[in-house]
Amino acid sequence: MTIVATGAAVPPTAPAGQGVGPLLRAWRERRRVSQLELALRADSSARHISFIETGRSRPSEEMVLRLAEHLDVPVRERNALLLAAGYAPHYPETSLDDPALGALREGLERLIRGYEPYPALVVDAVYDVVAANRGVTMLLEGVPETLLTPPLNAMRLTLHPEGLAPRIRNLREWRGHLLAQMERQIALHRSGALRALYQEVADYPVPEPDGALEEEPEDDVPYFALPMRIEHGGRVLSFVSSISTFNTPMDVTVAELAIETFLPADPATVKYLHSMVS
Repeated sequence: MTIVATGAAVPPTAPAGQGVGPLLRAWRERRRVSQLELALRADSSARHISFIETGRSRPSEEMVLRLAEHLDVPVRERNALLLAAGYAPHYPETSLDDPALGALREGLERLIRGYEPYPALVVDAVYDVVAANRGVTMLLEGVPETLLTPPLNAMRLTLHPEGLAPRIRNLREWRGHLLAQMERQIALHRSGALRALYQEVADYPVPEPDGALEEEPEDDVPYFALPMRIEHGGRVLSFVSSISTFNTPMDVTVAELAIETFLPADPATVKYLHSMVS
């Protein structure tokens, strides 16, 4: 359960041939905000916003950051906006193995270790696994080594026909949930890597679940959210997932981390997990 860096920090780059004006307009239209509404939010004027978007006016560094904040632009893309406007990036991108993030790494390790025996993991912006606890390791038992070669990818491990997919009893529902989650992120982030991952996993064939199991959960379990129902050791375990991110991050790496925890969705799953560690 060691936190690992999934890659070297890459400086942000502004799209070739695009100034800050077209980029801001694209974000505003994506958020479905009018120039007047954005101006009111940012304590500016619709005329000034129009001049920025058409290139007739160069915004100050402060104005770029203010507009980006009111448009809920991701931290990495805020740096790209600054570069397009001719300014230096404002937010650093620190590698996870940097000593400066030592306290963060320790805190994440404590958090997911304290969640055991329930599964918990930390992923980056493209779902590469940064850290995982023993609950996750248990679910991955039997997955081929080819899929466990670093960097592990949570989406690939879950949806690959040789990964967890054949063990997930409600695979079509859970697959639809995961793909919809990725679609929302693609709409928020201009990430070619995330789009490529989506295309890869969406093209995986959908395997049929494994054969009959010794024990299925009771039909009258009142699930309060869509569960992932997965086979382990001849039983079906049920989990609902929760995703947490950092509030007001000031570093690109930290902004793109997500902690996913799996909460048992029925008493039988709770009992089974605790029996595994007793």
